[in-house]
Amino acid sequence: MIQFPKIIQGGMGVGVSNWRLAQAVSKLGQLGVVSGTALDQVFVRRLADGDKDGHMRRGLDAFPFQEMAKRLWQEYFVPGGKPANAPYPTTPMHQRVEPRKIIELCMVANFVEVFLAREGHKNPVGINFLEKVQLPHLSSVYGAMLAGVGYVLMGAGIPLHIPGVLDAYAAFQPAEYKLAVTGAVQGQGEDVMMSFDPAIYSEGRLPKLSRPNFLAIVSSNTLATTMLRRASGPVNGLVIEGATAGGHNAPPRGKLLLNAAGEPVYGERDRVNIAELRGLGVPFWLAGGYGNAERLRDALEDGAAGIQVGTAFAFSEESGMRPDLKQELLAQAVVGAGKVFTDPLASPTGFPFKVAQLEGTSSALNVYQERKRVCDLGYLREPYAAPDGKIGYRCAAEPVQNYLSKGGKLEDTIGRKCLCNALLANIGHAQTRKNEAVEPALVTVGDDLNTIARFLAPGRSSYSAADVVHALLGEVPANATKTVAQADRVLATAV
Repeated sequence: MIQFPKIIQGGMGVGVSNWRLAQAVSKLGQLGVVSGTALDQVFVRRLADGDKDGHMRRGLDAFPFQEMAKRLWQEYFVPGGKPANAPYPTTPMHQRVEPRKIIELCMVANFVEVFLAREGHKNPVGINFLEKVQLPHLSSVYGAMLAGVGYVLMGAGIPLHIPGVLDAYAAFQPAEYKLAVTGAVQGQGEDVMMSFDPAIYSEGRLPKLSRPNFLAIVSSNTLATTMLRRASGPVNGLVIEGATAGGHNAPPRGKLLLNAAGEPVYGERDRVNIAELRGLGVPFWLAGGYGNAERLRDALEDGAAGIQVGTAFAFSEESGMRPDLKQELLAQAVVGAGKVFTDPLASPTGFPFKVAQLEGTSSALNVYQERKRVCDLGYLREPYAAPDGKIGYRCAAEPVQNYLSKGGKLEDTIGRKCLCNALLANIGHAQTRKNEAVEPALVTVGDDLNTIARFLAPGRSSYSAADVVHALLGEVPANATKTVAQADRVLATAV
């Protein structure tokens, strides 16, 4: 019988849920999860910074296909690190038919992150992908499986195809994935199938792979049922993510209504029926505002296997978030002053996106307006059917004229923000432009931002992932009891 974790650490942002954080959580017997989003860029930028601690080199040395590892090291490693004001190297943006170099980069980057997260213990590690970022899926999943990933989690869409991909790789078979193309009509225009054959990249041997558990991250009973009925392979569990969770939120069902602050209004139709979830016959975890011991007890009593927690772990010492951003938002949380805005426009995907309000980041209007629009990473680009029948790619946050020339609508560009560049800036890998302008950050967290103050022990300005796990399990050390009570009083006063 599978022993499922009570706590799943959320796979947050780009590199916020890094290998250090996932390793720390998994060592404690819960499920540590690395973010798989844009891992190829994170890997390249770590190498460009000189891999000072040698972690990337250690991961590369363990990669099963050494010729591939050597090629990437030689191309991207900068001894001693690049000059601080020099730009990071660029790589081609993803497309349906990828250059071999980009496929190899995705394989290796995902392998290294999972390999490092698994070091020093024998407990499972997970990886989180976004369904909206489809183009790198096939090579990324294979790289993670080469490293022995135990769970694959996916949300921000309906990931029907991924379970079958996991089955194929575990059976030494090629995999296919249907790319969602706006305006494409089946049988007309360019092929919309993506494919990946492990044998092409195996350097003479195909390692035996174990199929990881697949957890679909969904927001409603309808989506939960859809995943279990229509997925291309077994769905081993569900994460039910509410609208208070950080990152991308599912849009409200029905007509979009905004409150006085300009945030989407969620109603009764957006609430999940937990009794129905219990009847589906698979384990489920509840997410969004569950970052305390009482909510974990409530979830278990409701029949859940446990909870998924993001925001609390995002501010732990092990997470990849920039220390200055952590400290500023922690300081706000201690006095109950942290503010989170559910922005209906920020994400090019059209999904609501939670943003911490912080001066100096793109949450501030002046910073957003001063940034010159550029699209050079393209993870959130929308594939669309061009007039010539080929697949084009556009992003509502790219330069407006570029977007319009590709058939995009002007109104879809209003308020859009370049999440790709901003999320890399969040972890200290901001791109520097020719005029030495540095990409601003944009921090995403859950509505329960201010509750992270409860994890600070007396006299400390930071806390560890272990502090979070112990607190969620009700194992708070005696010397922390006073701090938790004080934080709760501050929050109650602030509310």
